[in-house]
This record gives sequence, structure tokens and C-alpha cells, in this order.
Amino acid sequence: MYDYLIVGSGLFGSIFAYEANKRGKACLVIDKRDHIGGNIYTEEIEGINVHKYGAHIFHTSNKEVWNYIQQFAEFNRYTNCPIANYKGEIYNMPFNMNTFNKLWGVVTPQEAKAKIDEQIKESGIVNPKNLEEQAISLVGKDIYEKLVKGYTQKQWGRPCHELPSFIIKRLPVRFTYDNNYFNDIYQGIPIGGYTKIIEKMLDGIDIKLNYDFFDHREELEKIADKIVFTGMIDQFYNYKFGTLEYRSLKFETEILDCENYQGNAVVNYNEYEIPYTRIIEHKHFEYGTQSKTVITKEYPSNWEKGDEPYYPMNDKKNNELYAKYKELADQENKVIFGGRLGMYKYFDMHNVIEEALKVVKEEL
Repeated sequence: MYDYLIVGSGLFGSIFAYEANKRGKACLVIDKRDHIGGNIYTEEIEGINVHKYGAHIFHTSNKEVWNYIQQFAEFNRYTNCPIANYKGEIYNMPFNMNTFNKLWGVVTPQEAKAKIDEQIKESGIVNPKNLEEQAISLVGKDIYEKLVKGYTQKQWGRPCHELPSFIIKRLPVRFTYDNNYFNDIYQGIPIGGYTKIIEKMLDGIDIKLNYDFFDHREELEKIADKIVFTGMIDQFYNYKFGTLEYRSLKFETEILDCENYQGNAVVNYNEYEIPYTRIIEHKHFEYGTQSKTVITKEYPSNWEKGDEPYYPMNDKKNNELYAKYKELADQENKVIFGGRLGMYKYFDMHNVIEEALKVVKEEL
């Protein structure tokens, strides 16, 4: 018998297991994959720590969260400065003075603001009702057409005018010559990769890999007093009210016999005609000097049952459906739902840590 069965060895489940174990609780962690770490798993290839499920850059302004994660790894000073490739033209991300200078030749913030204000005024948009209108109301038509539209439609698999406006609010706009994507105080990459963090968290805890909860549900529900579930909440309830929608990703990783392929860790490909959204060159996360390099092309894709879900589709229809599942979850005495899939919400890593520590405080 265990005090807790933790379904999923990603960040949420591993933090809960670590904290429960520290308090003397017996835990079993299971994962349907053949490795621990969930989507932050890193694998060493050619001496390079490869982010197997897309780029993961840690950032937060929450000192408690930063201090918490620091106990498991030393972080380097990596700053996320992605660039965008639009039909061979290179632009800095997030939208900043370097971007505006390349687009329009403007030099001062006043010139850039005037150009953007002029385009916003021309659009006539006062109350943005969708992502397209939100983007144009933030940065004008030029930036929207070149740097937002194609990338976003690839990412979400829908035209921008059918997507909710809040998605684009995650993109910062700055009138400074600063290419740092995140405004957060703390930022970096764990030296040696994320997997080492999860290994430390789960040290001394029982783990079963290649072990799907739904294949062994009857047996597993009997062996623990409580379950911490980080999988899809709708699947847990056997899709009782219907299937929530997600977006999936496909990854194409190559080892290249060159020292430096693209000169940056993250290069976005913003035109719709190129099927992948970005290329990650992993060695640049840790300032690697290896003779070879490893790149990953990231392809967004529609999600169907059996595929790996990565992003919840938090539009009105899906949020209303999730509310029905949340009502069931709130009545549970034995099950705690956590993480992106269990809470049907887009979380960055620091958000996951905040949520996990909140649950730890309430439960333990």
C-alpha cells in the first residue's frame, strides 16, 4: 500500500512526490513513457543535452519558485533571444526596436510608436474580438502579417480570426533595443539538463515506467490512499461529457556534422508555407563547443485520441466543457488533478511549480 500514487513523472508529479516522500509518505510514481521527466526530459546526444519535447527555458519573477528549483540544479545565465525567419528576412523577437528598425527603418521609440499607432488607427479596431484583431491592435498590420499570422496559424491549426484574443497577449512588445524575450528577473537553463532535476526529486521513490494508468486502473486504484493525476482529465472520466481538444507536436531531430548550424538556440519560421514553426539548436542553450550539433524541427499537428497532447485549446467551447469535468474533480476525495492536462490550462514551468507547491501546502 502507498499513501500516494502519482500518475506522470513530469514537474508537477515529481514535485509532489518529492515533498510527500520528504514528509515520510510512501509514493509510487508511474509513467506511460519509457523515461521520467515528462515534457522537460532532456537526453544527451553527442555530448549535447537535447530538449526532446521542445525548447524549455526556465524563467520566473517569483523568488520562492527560483530558490526552490535551485536546490536541484545550478542554472546558467542563458537568456532567451529567439529570432524570426520570414522568407529569408531575419527579425528579432519579441517585437522591439531592432524589429521595428528592420521593418521600417525607424530609429527612435517615438518613430516606432507613431508608425504602429498609424497602422492601429487605420485598422479601426477598438474592441478586439479575436487573435487577429488583438494582434493588429497591439502592433499594427505589418508585424501581424509577417511575424504573427503564419506562425500562429501553424501553431494552433486554425485561422487567426477564429482564435481567442488572449493567446497573443503572451507576446511582449517593447520600445527598447532589448532582445530578451522574457521580462522575468530570473532566467536560465539547468547545467546538465532538466532530467537531472527530476532524478534528484524522485531519488529513493518507487517508479514504474512504460506503465499506463488506464491499462492497470483497477489494480492501481486499490494500492494507494490517494491519486495525484497529471494526465488528461477528460480521459480520467472516460470522456463522460465529451472530448476536450488539444494541440499536438511532432519532432524531427537530426545530428549534423557541423559545429554551428543556425547561430541561435531558437529560430522561428513565420511563413505559413514552411510546415514547422521553429528549429531548435540545442547546444546553444548551454554554450556548447562540441564538433557536431543537434537540431530539432517542431511541427504542430492536430490532436486525436492516442496522440500526445501538448497544449489545451482554451477557447470558450472547451473551457465550458472543462468546467463540467472540474465540477466532478472538485467532488473527489481521493484524486488530485494537476499540470497542464489535469487542470486543462497552459502552464510554463514556473507556473507548474507554483501550482504544485500550492497543492503540497493544502494536502501535506
